[in-house]
Amino acid sequence: MKLILLLLPLFPLSLLASQPNVVFILVDDLGARDLTNEGSTFYETPNIDRIAHEGMKFTRGYATCQVCSPSRASILTGKYPTNHGITQYIGGASGEAHRSKGRNDSHLPPEYERNLRVSEITLAEAMRDAGYKTFFAGKWHLGSKGSWPTDHGFDINQGGWDVGGPRGGFFSPYNNPNLKDGPNGESLTIRLGQETADFIESQKGSKQPFLAYLSYYTVHAPIQTTESLYKKYRDKAKKMGLDKADERYLFDRRLNVRQVQDNPIYAGMMEQLDQSVGLVLAKLDELGIADNTIVCFTSDNGGVSSGDAYATANLPLRGGKGRQWEGGIREPYYIKAPGIAKAGSTTDVLASGIDWYPTLLDLCGIEIPKKQKVDGISLVSTLRQKPSPARPLFWHYPHYGNQGGEPCSIIMEGDWKLIHYLETGHDELYDLGKDIGEQNDLLTKHPKLAKEMRARLDQWLKQTNAKFPVPDKQFDSAKRDARWQHMKTGMKAGLENRAANYFKINHIPSKDWWGSSKK
Repeated sequence: MKLILLLLPLFPLSLLASQPNVVFILVDDLGARDLTNEGSTFYETPNIDRIAHEGMKFTRGYATCQVCSPSRASILTGKYPTNHGITQYIGGASGEAHRSKGRNDSHLPPEYERNLRVSEITLAEAMRDAGYKTFFAGKWHLGSKGSWPTDHGFDINQGGWDVGGPRGGFFSPYNNPNLKDGPNGESLTIRLGQETADFIESQKGSKQPFLAYLSYYTVHAPIQTTESLYKKYRDKAKKMGLDKADERYLFDRRLNVRQVQDNPIYAGMMEQLDQSVGLVLAKLDELGIADNTIVCFTSDNGGVSSGDAYATANLPLRGGKGRQWEGGIREPYYIKAPGIAKAGSTTDVLASGIDWYPTLLDLCGIEIPKKQKVDGISLVSTLRQKPSPARPLFWHYPHYGNQGGEPCSIIMEGDWKLIHYLETGHDELYDLGKDIGEQNDLLTKHPKLAKEMRARLDQWLKQTNAKFPVPDKQFDSAKRDARWQHMKTGMKAGLENRAANYFKINHIPSKDWWGSSKK
């Protein structure tokens, strides 16, 4: 008996039982309506749809923030951004430096953590300590050197480093210190899927379970695809009559917002994303381990319907990446857990990015580390189609997004959503069950409910020591309003013209197809 006790520390419990493998797929800037099974009729995503069809789809799955770095940190820590400290995309300006953006905003955003804290026990660390082999591929954007994936629990890192977008674009050479260049023109998206499949292959015959964390750079800007895929979706759009749209953009408060999914370049990116996911799923099937592998799929924020590349539309959801409405925070949220989640099942239970950490550990039979206080809950009872306790969800984004987002805090309870705006102090109240597009502010019709929700939101903000923007003494409202007017008129015309050009038969968006045609 004494001998057994002495040996136990050398063999993690995970190695003593058949624990499931985990494949976690995170897409950058993927909108809640960008997938065929979510209602898109233009993009084609059969492989991604398969994950939803073979597992459970959470129809009300949410990122913890409107932009990437905070959401990514929440997935790895199980904490709200206010608690892990990364409340803005890393690299975003704060304080007086924000004036360099030239937006003439009324407030100066607060400082935030620029690296994932060493004190955080990440999902990868918790799983590695339990005996898992851990692998990371793709976008990191959670700190500079010294705070890369291998510093936070991943044994292997393919492509993760400081930046949020692909420095070399989506075709080799990648200009990435942690990813060897492929042949000129090689697709970064396909490459990351292949690297993940190769890692899975390398674990063949091993008794050690694995975590493969595939974090795509796509479909983040720059929007790039191949010549053949561009032509495929240009022709598809014309057959669908999408080229005849008179107006593709509408101004919503601060920026124009794309209203239709018809961008053939973005559609090509979506197809390559789906092909890449297919490589990973096919490898699981080939090795006969799909039935012992949990596959998760989600995004880090809403689709980019304004600002950046104006790439996609999220309708009927309002807004997109960077913005406070459903288009900015609602996400595809799929969990395939063989033997637990019924294939093809759906649920409207609220699910958040903070829930991935406790859910995956629960599914793998791993206890949450005592030193890691998480805000999320395990969704295993929901996966088993058993009752789940109701709870509110919270958001706090005291910054300005590049996509027109306003500094705000949010509380969601069931179908009710209250948005508190930090510049003006005013609130908006929506009933998402009846108004998913957030067009009807019910604040004056339900003042008591709004007051109660606001009180709970304020209490949460105080408990989490939330930071707030401060008024900018140099603020010039006339300059700000002039900028907004330019966005509404002159910039809109340019956007409409660019989108219309995509359907001209002789139009070539890129002379070298962003390097994809190079051999």
